[in-house]
Amino acid sequence: MSMRIAVALAATIGAGIVMSSAAQARSELVGINGDYAPGTIVVKTHERRLYLVLESGRAMRYPVGVGKAGKQWAGTTTIDGKYLHPAWSPPSEVKRDKPNMPDVIPGGSPRNPMGVAAMTLAGGEYAIHGTNVPGSVGGFVSYGCIRMLNDDISDLYQRVSVGTTVTVTH
Repeated sequence: MSMRIAVALAATIGAGIVMSSAAQARSELVGINGDYAPGTIVVKTHERRLYLVLESGRAMRYPVGVGKAGKQWAGTTTIDGKYLHPAWSPPSEVKRDKPNMPDVIPGGSPRNPMGVAAMTLAGGEYAIHGTNVPGSVGGFVSYGCIRMLNDDISDLYQRVSVGTTVTVTH
């Protein structure tokens, strides 16, 4: 499972330099429209925001980096793993784009794009994870993963569990 997770986490290496200033770590309590059960994570790609649905139509909202053009996806899945300081292995698509990249980047390395924590998503090579390039949060920057500031992924990591539903919309 750990190699699959490492490969799954690969989808987010990318264009940290696209954003000129770092997003601020700031979850905020907001209203949310839609028929989502409390505890659901909703990612609104066009907003570059992740929502953790609470009771009474309220949600915690976090800024995120999302898939760049051609790398975005939509659908519903679940969190199938939670990892602190994960190692990362770039998938074949990333290796094709960046052939000099090492096969594995150890957890905790400043070159590891996963940041302090990652939560893998069932059914694919994607994850919700932190980043060591905070300026990338708020942009269209990944290979399909959802990228959060390290403080924000640490907060979300503590609030959800394996099995949490994740809905990604365009």
